[in-house]
Amino acid sequence: MEPQLKDSVTDGIATVVIANPVKRNAMSAAMWRALPGVLDRLAADRAVRALVLTGEGDTFCAGADISTLREPGDEQQSLAVRAEEALAAFPKPTLAAVRGFCVGGGSQLAAACDLRFAEEGARFGITPSKLGIVYPSSSTRRLTALVGPSTAKYLLFSGELMDTERALRTGFVDEVHPTGELDKRVAEFARVLVSRSLLTQAAAKEFADGRADRDAHWAEQARGSGDTAEGVAAFLERRAPRFTYGV
Repeated sequence: MEPQLKDSVTDGIATVVIANPVKRNAMSAAMWRALPGVLDRLAADRAVRALVLTGEGDTFCAGADISTLREPGDEQQSLAVRAEEALAAFPKPTLAAVRGFCVGGGSQLAAACDLRFAEEGARFGITPSKLGIVYPSSSTRRLTALVGPSTAKYLLFSGELMDTERALRTGFVDEVHPTGELDKRVAEFARVLVSRSLLTQAAAKEFADGRADRDAHWAEQARGSGDTAEGVAAFLERRAPRFTYGV
């Protein structure tokens, strides 16, 4: 099977699958190039309320396809950064579902998601020091914001892998689940995300990511959306809310 990104949408949940099983789902140059376009298309789909990124089979992503690092210049790294930035900028909640290896570019993509759920036994690492590569500054800042300076330096200096216990303790992952239970939990939580107000989620995502110039924008969106009135009415009437922002 050719390396590819597979995507589908079911009940408001978009799923993007990294599929290159011969190389543990390593990202080829073509896959890095394709990811921003896939994300743009899914972001524009009003039926999509949340996105799950995962790998095919028992591995999330073993990083970049090393064979493509022979390409001239820094094209491979630029492609990876553009894909990472597109994922971080996705305007709806994103969740990485991780099993097996999540290394190098795999950890770069996972860190760009809003949340990360992992299966016990998953292994995480960022390995440019093994190849003499300078990790991008934007990726380094994102990693540091996620796990703190000490753990970021540990990962980048050593290239060592960490297990799910350490990943959970340092904040790289949000939940860890027993073997065989990850898909069930991801589906359950994605349904929770879909049921909540996209207005709240979109504003919170920008604010949490450090955007400090959009208060007036989101106040205007809230006034015109009807989500607040619907949420209060649903609470008082003891029923599930029917949010319409973004629909």
